[in-house]
Amino acid sequence: MEMRNITPDFILLGLFNHTRAHQVLFMMLLATVLTSLFSNSLMILLIHRDRRLHTPMYFLLSQLSLMDVMLVSTTVPKMAADYLTGNKAISRAGCGVQIFFLPTLGGGECFLLAAMAYDRYAAVCHPLRYPTLMSWQLCLRMTMSCWLLGAADGLLQAVIDHFFCEAPVLVRLACADTSVFENAMYICCVLMLLVPFSLILSSYGLILAAVLHMRSTEARKKAFATCSSHVAVVGLFYGAAIFTYMRPKSHRSTNHDKVVSAFYSMFTPLLNPLIYSVRNSEVKEALKQWLGMCVNLKHQQNEAHRSR
Repeated sequence: MEMRNITPDFILLGLFNHTRAHQVLFMMLLATVLTSLFSNSLMILLIHRDRRLHTPMYFLLSQLSLMDVMLVSTTVPKMAADYLTGNKAISRAGCGVQIFFLPTLGGGECFLLAAMAYDRYAAVCHPLRYPTLMSWQLCLRMTMSCWLLGAADGLLQAVIDHFFCEAPVLVRLACADTSVFENAMYICCVLMLLVPFSLILSSYGLILAAVLHMRSTEARKKAFATCSSHVAVVGLFYGAAIFTYMRPKSHRSTNHDKVVSAFYSMFTPLLNPLIYSVRNSEVKEALKQWLGMCVNLKHQQNEAHRSR
């Protein structure tokens, strides 16, 4: 990212150039993003339509998919338009919008993953008390809190060699002393990452202790299967986020930042629904039922067309 004296806009240098190899990579990335949007939208649709999935766990999962759709939509359309048109300028207002939504969605996802870890703790450690410990009222409050805490983080950061506007990259363009802002941003990111991550570790520590006390091997397998998808998503998300926001300034590299940013803003949203659908029998059953309905509807339309 860079800022030119002749224009008030920022110039996004981009992720790709126009060589044949980069054109192929761009098409692959675009296919990945479209698949991510489709799979997350399908996850939201399945959870909304299938009554068996009307539970707090799947409601939280639908919020995760919604955040992933919004995260991809915040950065990729502008990046794709810049590459295809060659116009890499972004206005200050547009840059501010990206800087607000990225930490809003990223921070919200941090706390949402913590809420999902609590849900798994209640389901595994206290199955008989689960309806009380994870009531719909509490679930809705937790969800609203995740969105509000994420928005608070976005507002704090919203007061470039890159392919979208991101606060750590934007700070490098400033001519004034930014040490105070950088320290505040670093502390904010640490809190937004470590507080929910500590809650997740605590929840899974209690889950692990409960599983180790289970006498039934079948019960242990079921408990591990229930939590494995969430653990995989947490590992992907927090691994990329901690690498991006918690490294010392001396260890930063523009090319590394681009790759990691692409991973957590484009590839992680694709992997989330795949992880939950492949390892979740209820989601797979809902998908089969929905596909069956689509096939039957298409068959009825063909029969009606033939009868005419």
